[in-house]
Amino acid sequence: MLFNSFDFCFIFFPLVTALYFLLPHRFRWAMLLAASCWFYMAFVPVYILILGFTIAVDYAAGILIERSQGSVRKRWLIASIVANVGVLAFFKYFNFLNQSIAALVQGMGIAYTVPDLGILLPIGLSFHTFQSLSYTIEVYRGHQKAERRPGIFALYVMFYPQLVAGPIERPGNLLRQLNERHVWDHARVVHGLQQMLWGFFKKLVIADRCAVIVDQVYGDPSAYDGLGTLLATYLFALQIYCDFSGYTDIALGAARVMGFDLMVNFRTPYRSASISEFWSRWHISLSSWFRDYVYIPLGGNRVVRWRWFMNLMIVFLLSGLWHGANWTYVAWGGLHGLYLVLAIVVAGAMVWFDGITGLVRQPRLRRALAILVTLHLVVFGWVFFRADNFAEAGEVITSWTRIDGSMRGLIALAREIGAGIVATTLAFALVFIALDPWADAIAKGERSIAWRPARFAYFGALLAACLIFGNYGAAMFIYFQF
Repeated sequence: MLFNSFDFCFIFFPLVTALYFLLPHRFRWAMLLAASCWFYMAFVPVYILILGFTIAVDYAAGILIERSQGSVRKRWLIASIVANVGVLAFFKYFNFLNQSIAALVQGMGIAYTVPDLGILLPIGLSFHTFQSLSYTIEVYRGHQKAERRPGIFALYVMFYPQLVAGPIERPGNLLRQLNERHVWDHARVVHGLQQMLWGFFKKLVIADRCAVIVDQVYGDPSAYDGLGTLLATYLFALQIYCDFSGYTDIALGAARVMGFDLMVNFRTPYRSASISEFWSRWHISLSSWFRDYVYIPLGGNRVVRWRWFMNLMIVFLLSGLWHGANWTYVAWGGLHGLYLVLAIVVAGAMVWFDGITGLVRQPRLRRALAILVTLHLVVFGWVFFRADNFAEAGEVITSWTRIDGSMRGLIALAREIGAGIVATTLAFALVFIALDPWADAIAKGERSIAWRPARFAYFGALLAACLIFGNYGAAMFIYFQF
């Protein structure tokens, strides 16, 4: 079930929320679990069995790890990891690996007849797999008690607001809250609904309108000049941020209404002054997951320099692969890993540069320039994330060398899509860029609009924009495919 659907907004969410507060505390978990199952089965019902398998394996593994001693504990952890990663590899990566092997073998003139599997990728498989894995790892490390109630553990994995696109919760945060009694809190409910409205605005008015232009240009980049592909790339950077963070705001807001606090997943990432800072602000639940369960166990930065660089590259190549079964995602992840390695290598030279240019005495100017550079490094990387293949990515990038100052590409784009659509999309994009830090802080409850008429005017304007300018059609969220 999509958040941006009639069924969710006007039936599922109000009904589940009302039942949650009307039911006695001891029955709420069962209602939420049933609702979460219904929410997930609205996509492909049979795939609930995959979730059931993951839940059963990790529920048993957690108890067995806690009961065992010595090397036996590690064996149960390995069994959990193998089961989870095995399911992920089968459904998400089998065809990718099979096609890659076929291309390699056939290039050597050898016949290859292993067929692809005719299966669909379960919605949000990477998200709930990582969330379930974090539970068994934390139990193994002694940071989390094994959950003895199977229903509560199942709800931890399946909690509907963040089931299919995160944030990837840790057991220390969510499991604890599932056992707490939550009462109706008018202020929390209002803040939750406001955060949901901000998320709907980002998805319907910004992301889905940008998608119209992005899909048109990236569908055939050779038909557009450099200015057209550059505009589409900038708009994709805005689209993917608003699409994913919009989902997160709706998820956090829906959970907040019921009294749950999910982890913050975004903090205005495009205002980062370095790639390292970007990853501390973008998809925080995933970047922290890789940090805690891959990067640090590999040795992090507490190793010799070449191993440090290798650890960074391993983490970001895996992060790219996590996002999708395509070499373009691997290239995107590798590019970010390379950015971080190069930043370390040239750190001394940058200190020298800041000194001779006087930027060291102009911290605001220095940060503004660093933000500008970081933004364009990230935007360049999005080309590989959005392109279907390397040939398409190459076509987009090489088109930028042919920018001649003419407006022919934009005029053609406006003619094909509609001048009004292009104009309103760009206008809303500029409004969003200006409002984002302020509005994001309001959505998270970190600041408020004290004057009541101004508060009503602001949220009324967001609601009106969604109703009047929202690009409806129940467009899938981008990160559902991961």
